[in-house]
Amino acid sequence: MLTITGQSISSELAIGMIRFYRHKKTIINDAVAADPDAELSRYQLAYHTAMEQLHLLHDKTLEQVGAEEAEIFEMHRMLLSDRQFHHAILHSIIQDHKTAEYAIYSVGEELWNRFIHMEDPYLQARGADIQDIMNRLLFLLSGKKESSMDATEPFILMAEDLSPSETVQINSSKLLGFITRQGSPYSHTAILAKTMNIPALMHIDIEEAWDGHLAIIDGEKQCLYIDPSEELIAEYQLKQASIEQKRTELQALKMLPAVTADGHSIALYANINAPTDIENAISQGAEGIGLFRSEFLYLNAQEYPDEEVQYHIYRRVLEQMPDKHIVIRTLDLGADKKSPYLALEPEENPALGYRAIRICLSRPELFKVQLRALLRAAAHGELHIMFPMITSLWEVQRAKEMVEECKAELCAEHITYGNPVLGIMIETPAAVMIAEDLAAEAGFFSIGTNDLAQYTLALDRNNARLHDFYDPHHPALIRMIRMVVEAAHKHNIPVSICGESGADLTLTRAFMEMGIDSLSVAPNALLPLKKTIREISLT
Repeated sequence: MLTITGQSISSELAIGMIRFYRHKKTIINDAVAADPDAELSRYQLAYHTAMEQLHLLHDKTLEQVGAEEAEIFEMHRMLLSDRQFHHAILHSIIQDHKTAEYAIYSVGEELWNRFIHMEDPYLQARGADIQDIMNRLLFLLSGKKESSMDATEPFILMAEDLSPSETVQINSSKLLGFITRQGSPYSHTAILAKTMNIPALMHIDIEEAWDGHLAIIDGEKQCLYIDPSEELIAEYQLKQASIEQKRTELQALKMLPAVTADGHSIALYANINAPTDIENAISQGAEGIGLFRSEFLYLNAQEYPDEEVQYHIYRRVLEQMPDKHIVIRTLDLGADKKSPYLALEPEENPALGYRAIRICLSRPELFKVQLRALLRAAAHGELHIMFPMITSLWEVQRAKEMVEECKAELCAEHITYGNPVLGIMIETPAAVMIAEDLAAEAGFFSIGTNDLAQYTLALDRNNARLHDFYDPHHPALIRMIRMVVEAAHKHNIPVSICGESGADLTLTRAFMEMGIDSLSVAPNALLPLKKTIREISLT
């Protein structure tokens, strides 16, 4: 028996036979094309075929996996039809007389390199989307037939890595788990694993010789067992039965309130990136949305989303959860989240630089488009608008003034709008220290524990080398959170925890003892959190 460790995506486990997936390969050379017109025709045929394939993949994924994953292929269609990407390939073929294959490869590689050198791990992982688009075009040009990943028996899939397109071709009803050499927690393989509640181990030194061998994946221990003993198989079969029992018990909590054994209640909200995430939030019993990260509308677009686009998206969120508490954070761009069309200059310390509310207040023409869309959407539900990265009182006051200016504009144009509650994120030590002043101006607080920890501990939370130094239980952080709660309640406004710490079950009792009014976490963390709350007694 072999025991190998890797990086786990979920704490699930699987027992089954390994099936090795071999990737398609296309040979690229830098030869000058003899007939540029013929190469142009070949590229255009591949382009239109790819667009049609992506449309079909979107529909298949929507039906078999879910709306969130289906959006991946709409994003691929947007990237493929991006004017700069498309024109760069055409220029390489027409002006430089390159083959269609080389033009696609060279332009795709340049774009891929930009993504993988970004600081944000999520954006780094989007480099895989660029490669997927590039490989799709190259494969179509090769004239080969699409390979199938169907299977008749349950299996554990082993591969170097998996692109989004390859991932959705898997027969998910037979898939037990993933083993890959590459990948990241933000890749689409990881997203699919989390969605389907199946184990995935990455950074495994895979060997083709394991193909056809029995294996066990233990996501919690981050271990892979090849050719396990009968005793170990029996032990894990019992564990599987226990996990299924616990999952059934958690689902039974879905409609029950988050109330402690001695009657203290707390609201549980979900954090989402897009309207397509709401279905999952509802299925996990979310009482509302505590954080809708609106910046992903900007990051996934090729140009600035206008007022109408934003209005319909925000309205969709509100109408999907009628009469529920919905918090939409104004765009939190900058630092490691950049959109090319915003033309943000490189910075030596981007986490401390031109970002979030600082961009919004200094570019009112951009901010007012979002505020107008939010105000119009507010007529359709219980909307709360949240301003991020606040460090000074004047920032809140100026943001509120701009909201009033937008209301006046809409009124003059006879456009219906609502009156959302305006609140702020507390995610800097400066905001903590002036929390009482801020509470007098805000309708609610949401404590962003991820950034608050980063700025308080002087520690880059995306730096893997600092993992051992990152301490969400640090006494300074706990004291800061308590200070914020006291300031909020002194001014009779609610306060929420929004960040990884909200799902940390070892902190749940402490948060409730402080008087936190709500916790906002990833949808899949809601039911385990509710179970913990219902088992607590505060008296």
